[in-house]
This record gives sequence, C-alpha cells and structure tokens, in this order.
Amino acid sequence: MHTPIEQLESRRLLAASVIQPAMVVSGEPVAGTPRQVENLGRGLVAVNKGSGQVFLSWRLLANDPANTTFNLYRSVNGGSPTLRANVASTTNYTDTGVDATRSVGYFVRPVINGVEQAASNTFTLAANSPTRQFQYVDLDRPASFVDAAGATVTYSPNDTSVGDVDGDGEYEYIVKWDPSNSKDNSQSGVTGNVYIDAYKANGTKLWRIDLGRNIRAGAHYTQFIVYDLDGDGKAEVAMKTAPGTVDGLGNNVLMGTDSASADYRNSGGYILTGPEYLTIFNGETGANMATTAYVPPRGTVSSWGDSYGNRVDRFLAGVAYVDGERPSLIMSRGYYTRAVVTAWDWRGGSLSRRWTFDSNSTGNSAYRGQGTHSLSVADVDADGKDEIIFGAATIDDDGRGLYSTGLGHGDALHVGDFSPTNPGLEVFQIHEDENAHKGQGGTFRDARTGAVLWSVPGTGDVGRGVSFDIDPRYAGNESWTSSNSNVYRADGTVIEGSTHGSFNFGIWWDGDLSRELITGTTLDKWDTNTNSAGRLFTVYRAAPVESINGSKATPMLSGDLFGDWREEFILRSADNEGMYIFTTNAQTSVKMPTLMHDTQYRTAIAWQNVAYNQPPHPSFALGMGQVPKQNVRYTADAAPLQNPSVVEAGTPQRSRVTKYTLNFNEAVTINLSGVSVTRRGSGAVPFTMTALDDKTYVLNFSGIGGSLGDGVYDVDLLANAVRDSAGNVLSGGNKKLTFHRLYGDSDGNRIVNNADYGVFKATFGASSSSSNYNRNLDYDNNGIVNNADYAQFKLRFGTSVSY
Repeated sequence: MHTPIEQLESRRLLAASVIQPAMVVSGEPVAGTPRQVENLGRGLVAVNKGSGQVFLSWRLLANDPANTTFNLYRSVNGGSPTLRANVASTTNYTDTGVDATRSVGYFVRPVINGVEQAASNTFTLAANSPTRQFQYVDLDRPASFVDAAGATVTYSPNDTSVGDVDGDGEYEYIVKWDPSNSKDNSQSGVTGNVYIDAYKANGTKLWRIDLGRNIRAGAHYTQFIVYDLDGDGKAEVAMKTAPGTVDGLGNNVLMGTDSASADYRNSGGYILTGPEYLTIFNGETGANMATTAYVPPRGTVSSWGDSYGNRVDRFLAGVAYVDGERPSLIMSRGYYTRAVVTAWDWRGGSLSRRWTFDSNSTGNSAYRGQGTHSLSVADVDADGKDEIIFGAATIDDDGRGLYSTGLGHGDALHVGDFSPTNPGLEVFQIHEDENAHKGQGGTFRDARTGAVLWSVPGTGDVGRGVSFDIDPRYAGNESWTSSNSNVYRADGTVIEGSTHGSFNFGIWWDGDLSRELITGTTLDKWDTNTNSAGRLFTVYRAAPVESINGSKATPMLSGDLFGDWREEFILRSADNEGMYIFTTNAQTSVKMPTLMHDTQYRTAIAWQNVAYNQPPHPSFALGMGQVPKQNVRYTADAAPLQNPSVVEAGTPQRSRVTKYTLNFNEAVTINLSGVSVTRRGSGAVPFTMTALDDKTYVLNFSGIGGSLGDGVYDVDLLANAVRDSAGNVLSGGNKKLTFHRLYGDSDGNRIVNNADYGVFKATFGASSSSSNYNRNLDYDNNGIVNNADYAQFKLRFGTSVSY
C-alpha cells in the first residue's frame, strides 16, 4: 500500500506564492507561415483529492479562440452524463460532492462562439480510487543476464520521451532501458544491449527495438528523438543504429551487404570500427522506415581528440524548424574538439540531408570545442527560423555559423526569454575550461549576438548551473551555479542573503507563475521570506520512486504532458518494473494554451533525453503575464481554407432581409475583429455575428433599421481572422465577398424589370397569412401587398445595382 500523497508540506510557503490573474494571449499570430504542431486532444486528467473532491484539468490549444469556454460533464457508474459546470476563466476545476465508492467519468466540450464542440476523451476514476496524484504505468522490464565476467546485469527504465505515435491526439511514452553495466565514454568495458520501448498511457506495449551489440550503452551514445517529422499526424522515432539492431517488427536493420551477426566491439568494449547508421522508425509499429549512413563517419578516431574512443562517440540530437515551417531532425557528433551538426528532412517517406556544419571546414575553427553535454533549439534572431544553440556557439538555420563566444565546453545550457530588459532570448551556460572562460564560470548572454551581459565568477570546472524564474519579486529569471551559493537576478545582481536550491529541473506545479524545483525525488519551492528553497512535496513518501542518471538525479521526463499548461514529471519505480507520472492537483487562475504548442518548448521536450538531461524552456516569459499568440497549424491538415461564400439567410425573397450567412466547407473559428462589412458609396455597416454551427456564421443587420437598403455590400475577411481546427488560414490571404440587395428584384438578376413585375402581379393582394405573401414586396410592411406597394414598385422599376 502506498501512503497518501502529502499535500503541500509548508503552508507558509504556499501562502507566500503569488497566484496570478488569467494570462493574456496577446495580439495576432506573428507573420509568416504557420509552424506544424501536433493535433492534440484535450488531455483531460482527473485526480482524486479525497473528501469527495476531484480535481480536473485539460488543455487549451494554441488555435482555440480566446473566448473559448468549456462545458464539463460527469457520469456516475456509466450513467448519462450531466453538466457540472461551464468553465470560462481557467482550464481546471475541482468537482465536489463526489461519491468515491462509485466510478465517475468526466469529459469536456469546448464552447466556441456559443456552439458546443466535440467531446474530449473520457477520463474515468474507478470506484474506490485511492487519493493520489500520480498515474502508474507498468513496464515490460527486459530480462537480467549474466555477462562474460560472471556478473548479473539488470535493467532499469531510463530516459523517456513522448509523441503521438498513433494519431489519437494523446501522447505515448518512449522509454530507454539502461543496463546496469552501461558506461560513460571515458570508461572501458562491454555493456549490455540498449532497448527502446513504446507504451500507451495504460501500459500497453506497442513495440521494442533492440539496438544490438554494436551500440554501446551510456548517456552519450543513444540520443533518441520522438517527433512527427513529416506532418502525417503520427510521431516517428529516430536514432543512431548499427548492424545487429532489430526493429519493432523483429527485422534486422541493415544496409547493403552488412551482416547482422557482426561484432565490432574491441577488448575495451568500445565500438570504433564497422558501419554506423541513422534510422527513422515508425512510431506506431517500431518498423524501420529508412536507414542511411550516419553523418559524419568516425574517420580517424584520434582526430577527435583521443585514440581510445571517448571523444569520437559524443553524440547529440534535436529537432529544429530550420525552414520556419516544418521540423527537421538534428544529429551531431563531437563537441570537445571537432563538432559536426547535420540537419535531416523526413518527407514523403524519404530521408534527405539538408545541410551539414563542420567545425573543421574553412572559416569554422572558432566553433571547435564549444559544445555542451546537450544542445538547445530556438529562433534566436527572430527571423522565424530556428537556430541550434550548440553550447558556447550557435549554428544558424542555414547550417552556417552564427557566432562563437569562445568560452568553451560546459555541462549545462539554458535558453529562453530570461531578461525583461534585454530584447529577445538569452542563454545561461556554465563552463568547464578556465583557459577558455577566464574566470567566467557561468555566463548570461544575448542569444542573438553571443554578447555576455553578465557572468558568475568561477574557477576551473564549474559543474552545475540553472536558470528559472523562481522569485515573483523580480522580473525575469533567477540563475545560479555551483561555484558559489548566490542567486542572481536577471540583471546580474545578487539577491541579498540568498542560498540557491538544486541544480536539477524546474517545474510549473502549484498554480502561480513561478517555477518550482525538482530535486531527485523531492519538489522544492523558493521562499521569499528566507531567500532559500524549502520543501513543497516529498515525492518518495507518496510512492516508491527513484530518479535516474546517477548524481544528475533527473526525472525520466518532465514536461506539459497532459492537463492544463502546468508540467508533469516521471520517475521510475524503485523496483524498476514501472514508472510513476506525477501531476498537480492545485487550482490555478491562470489560463493559457498548452506549452506543447510553443515549438521551442516542444522541441526541448524532444531533446530533453539527450546526454545530460536539461529542463525545457518556452520561447516566452510566463512570469510577465502574457503569452504570444502562436502561429501554428496542426499536423495532418496542411490544406489552407478554401474560399467561403456569403448568401442570404432563410428562403430568398420571403422576408425583409436582415441576415446573411458565411458558409465554409469545414469547421472554422472566426476572430470578429478581422471581419468588416461596407456598403459601397456609404461606408461601414454595423452588424453582429453568431455561429449557426462551426461551418456557418450568421451576419445580422437587424440593428440598422430593420433591413438592408439597396446597394452592393462587401464582406472583408482578414486571412488570419479565420482558422480551421489545424490553424490554417484562408487560401490566398485576405478575402472580399460581395452580395447585393435590391428591393423588388424578385428574381435576383440585379435589376427591377418586367420579370419582377410578373412576380408582383402574382403576389398582389396577398396578406401575411397567405402562402404566396412576399414581404420583400410589402414595402410599407403593413401585412398586405396592395396599391401602396405598387406605387413603390413603379418608383423602383428600372432600378439596378451593379459591380
């Protein structure tokens, strides 16, 4: 039995936290082509808080209109659902009066422009569900074995990533299994095979990839990337492979005449000869879809800095939108000396190399030795395309060097909008080589230019450093390193009397906009009264869990995996048979889209598992209270919206016209500020707009005197004002739709003539109770078509409108 989860242990700390008002999604999306992001579901999660309370949270998506509300439904023991609440200002809710002895299911329906949309997946809490805020996922642990030296080798779940591999809008979990004899590159010894598994959230195993004997186990060898690289709505899995690798269908991964039985390990366990591959695996089945030679090849091992195989096998990986629209796979080799970075495209079932950057190439020598044990991806120059922040250097989106600081290698790297006074993004990095950093153990630099804004003094190898916005008293991030106990504000000044917390991961957890700290199997919060970190949640008392990666003590994964914008974290079970996914149960007044639709944050989740795991940072500063409107489109829907039509509402010519409809061929949302109506020669016409359904929007002109006057009308739609569910905008940009209104023009040919006179004669004498009554011809609106109306008709005879 697990002990009940501890609620926030320090009430003083909780009281000190600042709950911010609802976030403001600011402005229109940035200009340019929308970026491809996942077509996520609502990610609804329910947490039993006890005492008849259930906490619920769900996703707001990037392309949801700002005025989207949610109807929350509950069903008991599988019965008919009942509406519990319409939630407008947040995307979380605490349901009360819940009978925990009965099963209870929840789902939400978005309400957009007054129209209820499709229901989310249902999350069901079984009867007598325990009071806890984690989900346990049972894993299929690989069997132990006895190695050649007679030692028993066991497996533990290690680095983890997520992706929607089956296109259902929710994440699956991709788990790397680490053998107990895995090695750092600096250590000799034969290791066990590395396995990569895929699991549904309910523990169903989808596949297992065996990387084989020719891929060594350790933090620097296997960097696996999970991402929808081709935009088909299903994530792929990419990694370095070799002869001996077996895909998820049980097939050997081979090129040409290479042999699956070949063994390239030397006496020290290093693999310094033999073929090296890059493979794209199908995320749903684990099947090998494409395999090519790894770039760059080893070449001469000693040319990377040593002859025994340490520096040659230092690999990094990531995902970047180097074209500004679609993700490219980033793979690299080396960072202590030579560094080579390659961008690959997976498009239409074909793997192609976009560019390769090599520090050995002419003009690139300044980029040697600048890498860290991870990389980051961000649009540092605000041109809409991503750069690769490769430690102390940055590679531009076109594969050319952008800048090198020359400050050298380090173990940790953070990139985001950390300073309110410096425009754009910043980088906080620690450094290892004093000959290069010259006493600047940690540097806070401008991400666009590389200019150092301020630094933390340090001598020798500064091993750890982080940057998080933990203190609401000061705008921007706080940063600290292992070289001293100080905590530094975003302007480089020290918070007086401060003592820093952990060097691990940050997490948005308790409802405010400050980030909390994950420290192994505990969670801490910055206390503004003591200027130090205090315990918020002792995780290991809630469940039998362990962190991973030795002294780094990181979670298997941390990120916005489901629920609202706040983050989850995953720890392995102490018996290595499963994993625990922890989620918050605290209310928040902050409403904002899922962080996973910010592509800098989402790509950070993809590269989080790389080498020395680093926490994700979004492209914007949460603590400033505004979220930029993302310019994104969802996967599996790249088609722009087709031209809509505008037509008279109701039966033509049967009433005085006050309404017209905008008709679309698919579901859309409309920002009213981007819609206007003008009458040619007269100017703007006031109107209101409501949704008849998600494809039909009604323009109502009843507020201008009961009907529209004769004339030609233009309905102007800004392209970005109309978006489909994938975020696509109107084809060809802004649209001008035209209709005409002419009383007496019964046949709609834009002129009142003899044909209309025939209609008038047939209608003459009809009253409002008659089947042939035509109010369009009842000019005086007295309920009968008579001589008074005929007089008006004669006046209009021959009148026309044209355009």
